[in-house]
Amino acid sequence: MLSYRHGFHAGNFADVFKHVLLTQLVGALRRKDKPFCLLDTHAGAGRYDLESAVARKNREHAAGIGRLWHRPGLGPELAEYLTEVRALNPDGAVRWYPGSPRIARALLRPGDRLILTELHPAEYPSLKAEFAGDRQVAVHRMDGYVGLKAFLPPPERRGLVLIDPAFDRKDEFERLVEAIRVIHRRWAGGMIAIWYPILDRAPSLRFQRMLRESDIPAILCAELGLYPYDAPLGMHGCGMIVVNPPWRLDETLNRWLPELLEALRVGEHGQTRLEWLATAP
Repeated sequence: MLSYRHGFHAGNFADVFKHVLLTQLVGALRRKDKPFCLLDTHAGAGRYDLESAVARKNREHAAGIGRLWHRPGLGPELAEYLTEVRALNPDGAVRWYPGSPRIARALLRPGDRLILTELHPAEYPSLKAEFAGDRQVAVHRMDGYVGLKAFLPPPERRGLVLIDPAFDRKDEFERLVEAIRVIHRRWAGGMIAIWYPILDRAPSLRFQRMLRESDIPAILCAELGLYPYDAPLGMHGCGMIVVNPPWRLDETLNRWLPELLEALRVGEHGQTRLEWLATAP
């Protein structure tokens, strides 16, 4: 169950989508002058070398961050995300790609905290080294789902849980629904962001149906598809579920999701979707 290595996929279109949204969510938390805690349950290595043999095997980043790197006239949301990636690449060439932990850390203020859990024996040492000596970041070798009960609710009572599993188990969507229930019971006001792939369309639609039936309020679904969903096997798109989204996030997504699609699309294919699966009470 630990065969997945994100280095093969770092900086691809799914990473770009996820990290633009992550930047917006953390930005919303920063608007209030109170500390927050961010828990990243499947943290990965922290940063990725796009010139490594692993990343160069399929060069997925070329169709992701590579399409944005020199694109002029980006809107404020995409530009803000790109600023964080450029911070790791001061010479102007995109070699290093920040994982979610690196992006989140760059946006922390003094007093904010970041908790990272990672179980993979090859990823954990890199993650630990990435944040060695950083008192605002705690790194744990732990199953991310176990971490939900270990670290929630945080004493700050404000924050975000990011769940981005490898989807190397057939029951991953069911585990995610249960994870949302666990978080909601322990921390009803906490923000939750979940990434998922769209391969065969049926599992992600079933996941959304389960969320609609969960009686958990305020669930927003955003999707980015680059290829037809009835195309041959492969990742056709991906989605993000946000529970307790910040105010007007749907309006912000309506602005930058089409822009991102236009920057990343292949030919005439591509679609976006934004839907409330459950409204706020």
